[in-house]
Amino acid sequence: MGWHLLRGWTVLVYLFMFLPILVVVLLSFNASQFGSFPMTGLSFRWFIELAENEAILRAFRTSIVLGLLTSVISTTIGVLASLALVRYNVPARNAISTLLIAPILVPEVVLAVALLLFLNALSVNKSFGLLLAGHVIFTLPFVILVVQARLVGIRRDVEEAAMSLGASPVQTFFQVTLPLLAPAVFAGMLFAFTISFDDITGTLFWKPGGVETVPTQIFAMLRNSISPEINALGTVMIFLTAGLPLVGIAIARRLALKRGG
Repeated sequence: MGWHLLRGWTVLVYLFMFLPILVVVLLSFNASQFGSFPMTGLSFRWFIELAENEAILRAFRTSIVLGLLTSVISTTIGVLASLALVRYNVPARNAISTLLIAPILVPEVVLAVALLLFLNALSVNKSFGLLLAGHVIFTLPFVILVVQARLVGIRRDVEEAAMSLGASPVQTFFQVTLPLLAPAVFAGMLFAFTISFDDITGTLFWKPGGVETVPTQIFAMLRNSISPEINALGTVMIFLTAGLPLVGIAIARRLALKRGG
């Protein structure tokens, strides 16, 4: 009886979590302008209007550029930091590791306000650079955790064997360590892009005037009225943020199997 109750409760929890998402996806294909059930018909009308909305397209371009830059910078710093902390005896290694991972432990709104106040004290105005720096600070811990977990599992003697055969430390990194790290590097980069693309709390504090990302554009649209375009935009966001990690996991597993073989 207890197991049946547990299973039933689990089903209710999943319904509570995912049923609203399903409703948004269904209403995005509703032919009617009013989001209500039963649906009057199926239509791609709102997706077409979405593709013709210049403000939304501009927000998509900003989010994609911001996400790509964030993922590249966070992954580069994360790989180098992980390599230094795991492979070398860095002074105060534990303190540095804690400092790098600290942003993941602090509420994002606190981090956003703290960074904004700090830069205001330095007379630094809001800009795209500030927005990018904030996203890098927030996503860097995720990259470090993923890469470190993989790097610990790579045997040191493999790298030492390459160097004993005449490879320099740089050659060893690019020809031995980095290929073995590839699944974790790719996963960390994907994590950073997805988190940056979805972020709204920090973005609202850091973005300059006139710059909108997709989440802040949705927030601005919701303040005026609930348009069917929001459902279509939400559906696109759901497929992007859910589909990219799934694709990334599949690619990372494939790379890991090839390296293992």
